[in-house]
Amino acid sequence: MTTYGLLGFPLGHSFSKKYFTSRFEREGINAQYLNFETPNASELLKIVAKNPELKGLNVTIPHKKAVIPLLDSISEQAREIGAVNCIRIERQNGGRPRLIGYNADIIGFTRSITPLLKPHHKRALVLGTGGASQAISYGLKNMDIEVTHVSRTPQDKDTVSYSGLTSDIIKSHQVVVNCTPLGTWPNVDECPPIPHEFLTPRHLLYDLVYNPEKTLFLKRGEEQGATIKNGLEMLHLQAEASYAFWNQPQN
Repeated sequence: MTTYGLLGFPLGHSFSKKYFTSRFEREGINAQYLNFETPNASELLKIVAKNPELKGLNVTIPHKKAVIPLLDSISEQAREIGAVNCIRIERQNGGRPRLIGYNADIIGFTRSITPLLKPHHKRALVLGTGGASQAISYGLKNMDIEVTHVSRTPQDKDTVSYSGLTSDIIKSHQVVVNCTPLGTWPNVDECPPIPHEFLTPRHLLYDLVYNPEKTLFLKRGEEQGATIKNGLEMLHLQAEASYAFWNQPQN
């Protein structure tokens, strides 16, 4: 049976297995989707070796950057982003598998957020500096939206600290995207420490977290009248993009 899966840690919050299992059953596809939960990205090669039917993997927190040195090649877009969330596994005549990395996050995110963007959405705050945030920043910049990263420990001039978020910064950045895992089930009482009181109905808050459906980050934005959206549609769109990458003809 053809096998696909998810590499990350932890995976208890993820809906990917449920999504693909339902799709395979609905469409009569002879395939399964497994969770490969490991805190060490270096386990990737062992997982591929131990699962000869494995044809493709999604990659989630915290391995989107760490898997790159383990791959044989990555797409130009994934290289520019600096993160991989989809791995295609090519096997030929019992030889060593060839691992190719892609970034489907950018596809899911841009298709999901585009219908919500208004002409005044010119600047965005991207919360977090991990692999997901790099894809989101890349996508926003391609849509001509200026990006400022927010981190606990700023490393460059394009990044500010949470404590440095002033009223003026919030008011001038009317898109706010949470790329951190804060608020993910079961830690539903956590929230990125931004000053929500400065948000307005002109703001758009997007949370990559989708479990729970409405995070504390989104609830606090909604209380201020902001437009809100979680990452479930992005998950579905990037899942379909991943499936296309896994099943495109081999060169």
